[in-house]
Amino acid sequence: MFKKAPHPICLAVAWLATTVTLLAFQDSTETTSARNLPDTELLSWEEEDLSGRLMDGAHRFVERQIAESIEKRAAFWKYDFSSPDSYEKSIEDNRERFGRIIGVVDPRMAVSMEQFGSDSSPALVAETTDYQVLQVRWPVLEGVFGEGLLVRPQRTPVAGIVLLPDADQTPEQLVGLAAGIPADQQLARRMAEHDFEVIIPALISRKRLETDDAQLRQSDQTHREWIYRQAFHMGRHIIGYEVQTVLAAVDWFEQSGKTEIGVAGYGEGGLIAFYSAALDRRVDAALVSGYFDSRQGVWAEPIYRNVWGLLREFGDAEIASLVAPRSLVIEYSQMPDVSDQKGAVKTPSLDLVRNEIDRVVHGGSISPPQLIAGEDGEPVGPASVAAVKRFASALGVNSDLSLSATPPVDRRQPYSADSREARLLKQMEGHVQDLVRQSEHVRDSFFLYSAMPQLADVRWSTKRRHPIHSAENFVKASQSFRDLFRTEAMGQFDEPVLGLNPRTRVIIETEKWTAYDVVLDVWPEVFAWGVLLIPNDIQPGEKRPVVVCQHGRAGIPRDTIDANETAYNNFAGVLADRGFITFAPHNLYRGEDRYRWLDRKANSVKGTLFSFIIDQHSQVLKWLRTLPFVDPSRIAFYGLSYGGETAMRVPSILEGYSLSICSGDFNQWTRKVASTDQPFSFMRTIEWEMPYWNLGHTFDYAEMGYLMIPRPFMVERGHLDLVGRDQWVAHEYAKVRWLYAQLGLSDRTEIEFFQGGHSINGEKTFEFLHKHLNWPVRE
Repeated sequence: MFKKAPHPICLAVAWLATTVTLLAFQDSTETTSARNLPDTELLSWEEEDLSGRLMDGAHRFVERQIAESIEKRAAFWKYDFSSPDSYEKSIEDNRERFGRIIGVVDPRMAVSMEQFGSDSSPALVAETTDYQVLQVRWPVLEGVFGEGLLVRPQRTPVAGIVLLPDADQTPEQLVGLAAGIPADQQLARRMAEHDFEVIIPALISRKRLETDDAQLRQSDQTHREWIYRQAFHMGRHIIGYEVQTVLAAVDWFEQSGKTEIGVAGYGEGGLIAFYSAALDRRVDAALVSGYFDSRQGVWAEPIYRNVWGLLREFGDAEIASLVAPRSLVIEYSQMPDVSDQKGAVKTPSLDLVRNEIDRVVHGGSISPPQLIAGEDGEPVGPASVAAVKRFASALGVNSDLSLSATPPVDRRQPYSADSREARLLKQMEGHVQDLVRQSEHVRDSFFLYSAMPQLADVRWSTKRRHPIHSAENFVKASQSFRDLFRTEAMGQFDEPVLGLNPRTRVIIETEKWTAYDVVLDVWPEVFAWGVLLIPNDIQPGEKRPVVVCQHGRAGIPRDTIDANETAYNNFAGVLADRGFITFAPHNLYRGEDRYRWLDRKANSVKGTLFSFIIDQHSQVLKWLRTLPFVDPSRIAFYGLSYGGETAMRVPSILEGYSLSICSGDFNQWTRKVASTDQPFSFMRTIEWEMPYWNLGHTFDYAEMGYLMIPRPFMVERGHLDLVGRDQWVAHEYAKVRWLYAQLGLSDRTEIEFFQGGHSINGEKTFEFLHKHLNWPVRE
C-alpha cells in the first residue's frame, strides 16, 4: 500500500528542508510560466523558439568547427624536408589515412588490359596515321572493371597517361569521336598525336536514376549518389572505386614498362586524378583542372563528394602535399555547372585558389604546385595549351603540342555510352552488396570474437547445460569497442563541454505531476533542452527512478507527454502517472533537411547528428544526478523511431543509463541502410543522412546491444511497423539474446512483438521498467 500524500503545506516545508520545493501552484498561466526549480535560473526563452534556437546554434557550432579545422590540422602532420625520401616517409601515415577515408582499402585484381568488341561494335574503334583508339576494359576489384578507351600511338609511346573526363563527359568526347567538347579541349586526341599512350576510363555520371518506382524516384538520386549512399555505410566510396580504377590502369602502365606515368582530369575527373596522384607514388605528374579550391565548403558540394572526417586532416593544400615532391599542375578553369545534387559546384575566385596553393607546405627540394590561370585572373581551358605543356614537360616531353584539324571517326555506328555506364553501375553496386551480405561475419570477427575469442569455439554438443562465461571479463574487453563506437562511428567533437548552468520554468501542472522546461549548456552555441516531469507525491528524502523518454523524427518533447499522438501515446506522461520521474529531451532531428545538412556539415569534421546528441545527453545525465529526488543508479532510456535509434546509440556509450528500450527502430541496420533489394531500405527514401561511415563492418544493432551488457536491454516491435521486417528484427535480436545468455544474463533482456504499427505499446516495456528500476506497479 502507498502512503497517503501529506498536506501541501507540509510538503512545502519538507521540500524547503531538502533544498527542493514543490509549492502549491497557482492556476494562472502567467504565474506558472514564471516559476523555476531551486538551484536553477529562470528560463526566459519562448518555448516555441527552443527547437529552432537549438538548430540555429548547432549549425553555428559546426561551422565554427569547420573554420577551426585548418589550424587544428597541423597536429596530424610531421613534415620532414631534409630530403625527398625523408619527406615521403614523414607523410606515409597521412597517405594511408587518406586512402582509408575515401575507401581505397581493397586489393586490386591481377593486371590485364582486354580489347573487346563485336561485329557492330569493333574493338578497334578508330584509327589515324598517328594513333589507334581501342575499346578496352581492365579488372579492378572482384567483379568490378574499368572500361573506356585506350588511345595507342602508332610510334613508340613517350609516356602513359590516365585521362579522366568530367562525370558528365564521355571518353569519346575527349578523343573527338563524339560531339560536346571543343576541339582544343580534346586532350586525349592532342596527347596521342604527340605519342602519349592514353587510357580514358568512363566515370559514373550525374544522371538521375530512371525508374518507374515512385518511392525511389522521390528519393531524387543520381547515379553517383546511388553508389555513394550504399558504399559509404560499408567503408567504401564512389570516389574510392574510381580511384581504384585509375590505379589499376597505372598498374598496367607499370607492367607495360612505362617509365613516366601521369594522371589528368577535369571536374569530377580532376578530383579523381588529384586523389589518385596523392595516393600513388608511381604517378610522376598530375594535371588537375576545374577542381582545386579551398575545401572548407565541401559540405555544400554534391553529396557524393562527402568524405568522412576529411577536414580534420585534409584540405586541398594537404592533399597536394601528398603529391609532392612530384609535379602537380593546377589549371584554374571554369568548373562544370552542377546544381541540385544535394549540393552544387561553383567556380571559386582565383584568390581562393591562390590562397589554398599558398597553404601547401614546401621546403628544401619540395616545390609548391604550379598554377595556370588567365593573365586577367579569368579561368582558362580546360586543357589549355599552357597547362598541358607544363604537364607534358613534367613527364619529360617538351613539344608544341599542336593539334591536327582532322578528328578520328568512330567505327561503332551507332554507339551509346549508356550501356557501358549501366555495366559499371551494376558492377559497383554488386561489389557493395557483396560486402553487405558478408558484413555479419566481418562484424563478428571485429567485435564479438575479438572481445571474447572463446565464443567463436562453439562445438556440436548434446549436453543439456553448458557453463557460462564471465560478464565482467566481457565488459572489460568491450570498453575499447565502446570508445571506437563513439569516436570512429558516431564521431566526437574536439571541444570540452561547458558547465551545466541549468535554467528551468514550469510549463504544465496536473493532479499527479508538474512539468518543467529545462535548458542546460553544452557548448557556447549549443544547449540541451527537455521537459522534466516530477510526480507531486515524492516524499522528503525519497529518491526515485527516472525514465528518459525520447521522441522521434520531427518531434518535440511535448509529443511524448500530452499531445495525444497515436505513435507516442503520451508515454512520458503515463509513466509519470505511475510515479516515475520522466524526462523528455529534444533531439536535433527536426526540420527535415536542416538536420540533414547539419549532419552533412558535421561529417566533414568527423561528426554526425549523434556527436551533438551524445554530449547533450551526457549533460542531461549529469544534471539529473544532481537532483536530490533522483536515484542516479536508476536512470533508464526509452525511445521510439529516431528515438529508438537514439536508444541504440546513446546508452551504449553513456553508461549512466541503467537500461535501454528501443521501440520502432531495432533492425538489421546494415541492410536497412545499404541494401538495394529490400523494400524498406533507406536506399529508396529521402533520408540521405542515414549512412554512417563503415558502420556496416563495425557496429550493427547486435553490436550496439552488446555494449549495453550487463545492463538490461529490451526491444519493442510492432508486427505492422514498416521500418523493418519481423524476421530482420528477430534475427538481429537473437544475437543479443544469445550473448546475454552466454554471460548468464538472459533475465536482463526481452523482446515484445505486438499486433500494431510504429508506436509505443507500453505493456511489456512498462513491466520491464518496473522490474529493472525496482519501482512497484500502482493500482
